[in-house]
Amino acid sequence: MPALHELADARCLPDHQVMDRATLEWIAAHRPPVASGPAAALPPGTTALVPAEDWFAEAALADTLHGVRHNARVSVLAAVLATRHHLDAGHTLALTVAAAVHDCRRHNDRTDAGHGERAARWLHRQHHVVTALFGLPDLTAPLLDAATTAIALHDLPAHAAPPHRRCADPRARQAADLLAAADALDRYRLPALRWWPDPALVRTPLPEALHALAFRLVLDSEHARLDGATHHEALRHALDLARPTREQQ
Repeated sequence: MPALHELADARCLPDHQVMDRATLEWIAAHRPPVASGPAAALPPGTTALVPAEDWFAEAALADTLHGVRHNARVSVLAAVLATRHHLDAGHTLALTVAAAVHDCRRHNDRTDAGHGERAARWLHRQHHVVTALFGLPDLTAPLLDAATTAIALHDLPAHAAPPHRRCADPRARQAADLLAAADALDRYRLPALRWWPDPALVRTPLPEALHALAFRLVLDSEHARLDGATHHEALRHALDLARPTREQQ
């Protein structure tokens, strides 16, 4: 069967897209200059919020390019961005929880219009279950509103937010922008260069060190998964490799 990057080049990707070794090797061979320098450091205590497979609208999507590992990596990148932008603890919680489930209501790995709003409504119903699994405090009403709004907006152009999803709270607006930026950084997993991160499409500055971290997280977690690791093991492996050694500290 052709590799994903070959199918992308031929513009005939399937609805469900699962990483393969040839595509991961292609990604590694095309590391862009912006992701070639030192990677951003992980804030102390950073962990990946790994969503449960049964949270996904379709079981087949848990292992695809928009599945468990993508959502978990975006939660890590969101935590890094929250620290860099001095987001308060409550909105950091809202942001990272939103990141961990932002694609869980997808029906396919294509554009899938409306998947953000579906995931936002799902989190509104299931937030107790989500925070309990992650071992986190439950979201207060304002923080839940910030999280669901960020999710609902992540797949929409900035000018297309419906009236009920427009952020009045500047901290909630910032969380929404940071989710969009974290999601964009994980686009290095996609099997075509034209889909890789474009800083012009997000409102948050993306320094080269963040690109380097995002690229590394994709390679390390996807390699581990292809070698037989579980989702949790793959993310733990990637985070361990991203943490500085004692010699580097």
